[in-house]
Amino acid sequence: MPLQTLEGVRVLDFSSYLAAPYASTLLADMGADVIKIETPTGDMMRHYPSTLEGESRFHLGVNRNKRGMVIDLKREGALRVCHELLRDANVVLHNFRPGVAEKLGLGFADVKLVREDVVYCSLSGYGLTGPSGPKPGFDQVLQCMTGIAAAQGAGTGGTPTVQYGSVIDYYSASMAAMAICAALFRRTKVGKAQFIEASLLRSALTMQAGRLVWADGEPRDVERDLRAGRLAGIHPAKNSFIYLQAQTPAFWQSLCEITGLEHLAIDPRYDDMGKRKQHEDTLVPLLREALAAKTAVEWEALFGDRVPCAAVRSVEDMFENPQVLSQGLVVTHDHPKVGTYRTVAGPVDIRSDEEVPTPERRAPLLGEHTGEVLTQAGFSETEIATLRADGVIN
Repeated sequence: MPLQTLEGVRVLDFSSYLAAPYASTLLADMGADVIKIETPTGDMMRHYPSTLEGESRFHLGVNRNKRGMVIDLKREGALRVCHELLRDANVVLHNFRPGVAEKLGLGFADVKLVREDVVYCSLSGYGLTGPSGPKPGFDQVLQCMTGIAAAQGAGTGGTPTVQYGSVIDYYSASMAAMAICAALFRRTKVGKAQFIEASLLRSALTMQAGRLVWADGEPRDVERDLRAGRLAGIHPAKNSFIYLQAQTPAFWQSLCEITGLEHLAIDPRYDDMGKRKQHEDTLVPLLREALAAKTAVEWEALFGDRVPCAAVRSVEDMFENPQVLSQGLVVTHDHPKVGTYRTVAGPVDIRSDEEVPTPERRAPLLGEHTGEVLTQAGFSETEIATLRADGVIN
């Protein structure tokens, strides 16, 4: 259940796909009133192939805790509707390509005329300037551009490998939400509009901060990752796989003791991480032979808190995982099309003695709250009906 940390903050979210919509979701998780504004055909994520009957799994997953409305921004009269909504808005978020917001009359300069202290965030693929600015940006495209795919492929014989799960999108969402919160705080001090430029490119580089260091005189192909050797990694166990990370002396000793390899723990040839890496061709087969005696789950129970490890599981297992459930990280929603479904709750837990959390709510249907939002903005029933008839809203 989200705590209303951002209660009173209203966000107009004009974005689609994943990164920017999830940024506003993170704000909604903390109590912001997020109004998701879609075109008549809806956010493109609604149309992505999905095995879920009647809805897109990704749309449901990344648009919780919002109200949804439809405005055809290309129709005459749409800008007036947006201006009325802007009067009570604190944040504007979009992922239009450079120049599109200005063409629609929703650029930073335009919005400031209506709401002079607005926090305005543009989340694009490559940034608003430069030769790549006009290009459409997508997670996997940026992974390949920025070295992530090449680095992932380093362990697969050099074949570039895309990391599925939209890691750049989700990280970009976190960066944008963090920046919006910081800008809201700064606005309370200076009372002026704040402009935020976020991009998938910035995020893709930022999330590789430990890799993106190149000292003078270093060769181009210098090793840029922390690779502790093959002992730290995924190993086969009985009918399963387990990940082990036992680099410290205490963890190494516990690993050897629990797996019955006590003699390795006292062997001076293997008494530090560097030596073990040098001898991994000897150690890895011995470790895997020992691990073959039990399943990954059995080893996980034996290792407990003495050896950092995890049995390799599927995401489906998370719906019943005791730790996940104990943290309240899975919630259940009722949906008009899907029925009952379970999904992840908000990612952070902010606590206060004075405030009571409010229940999570599902992602909105297309245009579900259009009338409600416009009524709150002061539009009469006649005006709303006229806007519907003219195709401005839905």
